[in-house]
Amino acid sequence: MKRFVKQLVELIATLVVLPAAALCRAGIRLCGPERGFAGWSQLFALAPGLSGVFLRRAFYRLVLPRCGTDSCLTFGTILSHPTARIGDRVYVGANCSLGEIELEDDVLLASHVSVMNGSQQHGIERLDVPIREQPGVFVPVRIGRDSWIGERAVIAASVGKHCVIGAGSVVTKPIPDFAIAVGVPARIVRFRNADESQDLDRRPSALGSRLSAGPTLHPQPSTLNL
Repeated sequence: MKRFVKQLVELIATLVVLPAAALCRAGIRLCGPERGFAGWSQLFALAPGLSGVFLRRAFYRLVLPRCGTDSCLTFGTILSHPTARIGDRVYVGANCSLGEIELEDDVLLASHVSVMNGSQQHGIERLDVPIREQPGVFVPVRIGRDSWIGERAVIAASVGKHCVIGAGSVVTKPIPDFAIAVGVPARIVRFRNADESQDLDRRPSALGSRLSAGPTLHPQPSTLNL
């Protein structure tokens, strides 16, 4: 019965957002991806409560390349690019700002997380040209399966699978699978699949071998019920 009610609500939500999705796609073709998409993302970000979760999921399923099963984007979260990809059972907390990103299955983002596409989006070398007119480097960001990003973290580089990023951390360089990283800039303190805790500052060779060899453990992800 619960599954039937959920499917019925999702169908109703899809019918409600269908005109908006059609207008959004038309706007993208006429005005470009960013201008045609951003306003609609901002509008749906304001839909409150559980109804807002269903409306956003239905809208993004029609507009984005992927918006997976049971994904949950909560109030105030804004996507700035229509190329974003959202996996199954993804949870995004309130008031997040997401750029061109891929969130793999079972990713958790706490509230007020900001994902920016690299830290060099604007050039600063020339003084005779305004910064806004100088070319920069735009880097798509991926957050790997079953990773958890803490409250108010800033992500400017990709994060591997099964990682934990501490609250308030600033990720400026790619984080390998299974790593726990904290601080500004984010620094790896240990790996979740290690046999025992290690002081990575005292054992740099261990860190280097993990970065090159990569992980082999694949734990089962948790599930969401929205």
